[in-house]
Amino acid sequence: MHAALDLARRAAAAGEVPVGAVAVLGDAAVGLGWNHPIGACDPTAHAEILALRDAARRLGNYRLVGATLYVTLEPCTMCLGALMHARIERLVFGAREPRAGAVVSHLNLPEQPWFNHRLEWRGGVLAGESAALLQEFFRARRC
Repeated sequence: MHAALDLARRAAAAGEVPVGAVAVLGDAAVGLGWNHPIGACDPTAHAEILALRDAARRLGNYRLVGATLYVTLEPCTMCLGALMHARIERLVFGAREPRAGAVVSHLNLPEQPWFNHRLEWRGGVLAGESAALLQEFFRARRC
């Protein structure tokens, strides 16, 4: 999660919402991503999506069976759908996303019966640090 926080700081330095994600398989980080929709002019360029794309390219497979995704913020609906399609085994996130979080804040998507994949998840890991990055970012933009 510390590596994901470092990536979130990278996003903030680029003027993007500070969210970072790391895909891990075994003991190796196989995919890295940070929010980049503004700079990329791409509404799908969320940290989770970019980490999944990076991991899939590196591994030569769009299925990331057995991988864990660490992300600083609870994923949205789009990102959670991508995690399911990629067959991510575990999701670990930091802060809850009260507006658009699709894991526990709204929708509870991992628990829905229509998915043919089950995803383990754990939230609240380094949540204070993750939330502080977001709060600092938005506070600075309001001034």
